[in-house]
Amino acid sequence: MEITKILIVLLLCIGAIQGLIYGIILFKSTKRNKTANKLLAIILFFLSYRLIVQIMRLFGLGYYDSWYYIMIDLSWIHGALLYFYTKAQIQPSLKLKRKDLIHFIPVVLQITCSVFVRLQNLYWDGTKESLSWLGYWGYVVWMNNSTIYIIASMLIIFYTHKSQKLLSSATEILDTNDKKLSWIKRIMTSFKVYFIVVLLVLLIDLIVYNYTNEGSYFYFVRFYYYPFFIGIAILTYWIGLEGFSRRNDPEFTVKTELNSEEKKKLEKIAKTLEQSMQEKKLFKNQDLSLNSLARQLDIKPYLISRCLNEIFNKRFNDYINGYRVKEVQELINDPKNSKYTLLSMAMEAGFNSKSSFNRAITKQLGILPSELKPNK
Repeated sequence: MEITKILIVLLLCIGAIQGLIYGIILFKSTKRNKTANKLLAIILFFLSYRLIVQIMRLFGLGYYDSWYYIMIDLSWIHGALLYFYTKAQIQPSLKLKRKDLIHFIPVVLQITCSVFVRLQNLYWDGTKESLSWLGYWGYVVWMNNSTIYIIASMLIIFYTHKSQKLLSSATEILDTNDKKLSWIKRIMTSFKVYFIVVLLVLLIDLIVYNYTNEGSYFYFVRFYYYPFFIGIAILTYWIGLEGFSRRNDPEFTVKTELNSEEKKKLEKIAKTLEQSMQEKKLFKNQDLSLNSLARQLDIKPYLISRCLNEIFNKRFNDYINGYRVKEVQELINDPKNSKYTLLSMAMEAGFNSKSSFNRAITKQLGILPSELKPNK
């Protein structure tokens, strides 16, 4: 077996095996995000099955048998599954309704067309006249062109775009921030971009290559065939790894609307918090906790927590570390502190360890602590 073929088999196997293993674990998941985990498991099963069929073909197995046709007949389902997986992530109690079945009409049409086209083999004797007009052109369009792949790519592009819009509007109604949804956005963007490239290649091949070869028999077997499936393997590995690692993340909840009285109360607490941080610099206390802050301000801990969530859209640690990071930046920019180390200034600002300081800088500023420099 040539080296290229071995590498292709290895890459496809890694994607398929990982997809199957994660799929089985996710499907049996009984903790959080049950619907999303099961939908991801189904996506991984379909993608892994697709890769397995291609591995079989590399060894001369599965040419035009039931394994192959099942793979082809389910090409148009992936887009809808990605959309419902996204929807289930932001709506943990999601249940498919009758109206949602409209999204699976494409795959029903695909199966119907595939069965119809394959039935033409019962009547074909090698001549065009042996088939009906519909049968002949159905076979030409379906089998001699990249129709299946083009429509499959378009559906994935459409549904990933739909998923992106859903995610963009989610932060307005969910009790979360944009960062918690960013990993799903990255996956949907990657699927979308990848299949835009695939669609462009298919269209160029269909228009240019077929035209220059006078309508020669098309099949998706030229130079981009296995690169296409290697891309599928990488996406399978990625979505499986991301989804698996977050399978037990807390479920998102819908934001509750505050009445005017509650809002005024929380805004008053917010003002007290800001004054205590800016004037008294309570954040510089390395042992500061939600309970100790509540005692100092004579405010119940749950009210402070709710204020931070509703007014500042932050958790306690992120809120406090935000002030500490700003304090470190001010200390660095003061020439008087040039003789002190970065860690000593971090401790002065309220951090109690090097690791907590490093995490806060990366999270708050998106840079490494070593990149902190005084302004010139």
